[in-house]
Amino acid sequence: MEKVRLSKLMSAQGMCSRREADVYIEQGWVYVDGQPVRELGTKIFPCQEITLAQTAQIKQNQRVTILLNKPVGYVSGQPEPGYKPAVSLICHDSRFLQDRSSLGFILQHLKNLAPAGRLDIDSQGLLVFTQDGRIARQLIGEYSEVEKEYLVRVTGNLTRAGLALLNHGLKLDGQVLKPAQVSRLNQDQLRFILQEGKKRQIRRMCELVGLNVVGLKRVRVGRIKLADLPEGKWRYLGRNESF
Repeated sequence: MEKVRLSKLMSAQGMCSRREADVYIEQGWVYVDGQPVRELGTKIFPCQEITLAQTAQIKQNQRVTILLNKPVGYVSGQPEPGYKPAVSLICHDSRFLQDRSSLGFILQHLKNLAPAGRLDIDSQGLLVFTQDGRIARQLIGEYSEVEKEYLVRVTGNLTRAGLALLNHGLKLDGQVLKPAQVSRLNQDQLRFILQEGKKRQIRRMCELVGLNVVGLKRVRVGRIKLADLPEGKWRYLGRNESF
């Protein structure tokens, strides 16, 4: 059995991101088989027990995750000149009035807040922002299997063969896509459930079967639904909620 870098194992076990692991190691907050480890780059056997100091656990629990109903016209990541970032919508005045979280909004909640997944400028719906590397990894990590559900309005003629291809058999960027769950809701609306998120994936999939997307809305990420969250409003992920 080969040794593996400690920070890599911590990330693989969902304890934190690799960057966070390095910070915790430097602070002396990481224990391997009960012994503190402070040296970056330390390698251990995968069977060894990794635990975090209570200080690190408290620090993790203070991190917030925010759910935003992104309108069309906002970019989810770093904006180009002339484009508005979706994170700019997160402020005291735009908080959902029915948010049940007891947290009070403070500017510290915007520090290191990053989108966990993309939603392009022409799309709307549920966009997740988090300060927690564990949640980011769960949603967009290499081995993520969290479902994302979309309602998609299209124009064009969808054949039975085309619908079958949308479910499985299409390639993007030279790679076969994972099986999807695609169903027809009515003449011009489809439901997509995906476990991956390539750039403009749904729009490109539809183009391959002769369809044009005219509206796209994400309504669910894992167990979290958009539900009654109004467009342009946000709320905190509750302590009793998980993806």
